[in-house]
Amino acid sequence: MKKISEKILYQGKWLCLKNNLFVNSRNQKVNWESVERSNKSLAFGIIAKLKPSGRYILIKQFRQAINNYVIGLPAGTCDCPVTNRNALNRCILKELKEETGYSGKIKSRSPLLKLNPAVMDDDFFLVWVEIDETKPENKSVRQCLEPAEEIEAIPVEGKKLKRFLLGQGKKGVAVSSGMWFLACSLD
Repeated sequence: MKKISEKILYQGKWLCLKNNLFVNSRNQKVNWESVERSNKSLAFGIIAKLKPSGRYILIKQFRQAINNYVIGLPAGTCDCPVTNRNALNRCILKELKEETGYSGKIKSRSPLLKLNPAVMDDDFFLVWVEIDETKPENKSVRQCLEPAEEIEAIPVEGKKLKRFLLGQGKKGVAVSSGMWFLACSLD
């Protein structure tokens, strides 16, 4: 496939909808709609593990796009380049604190990933964070949510994660694909 043109159909504060025209290997024209972040920020998800209990911090967040709550990972975006490791790490730990109330230490990070490349051009990575639950700042946690956010932080044992997600689904709560992948990897 070779891209020959693109047309912006909608440009908002956070998202941009485009119509892209391609020519395939058989010289046929192909139209494809795609979504991009307007500000080209990096997105990240945080796999936060409490030590010594071994529980994982999930979030139950209201998502306006689906008009429902979804169980997922703490996550956010950062405007700094992926090469600015210190600024990126500060952004990640700040987001973890805001959404869950916990303070942690970054242990590792995935390579740059694509979330849904069929429709979205979005750079994403996973970050593994360890939270020492014996530290004073993690004993009595307090979230710092933005007005558009309704988030509940939920600690769940890894071996009970799949059962927890199935139970939430039965209650009508959506489950993010990333949560299900994590649950299957811990099974």
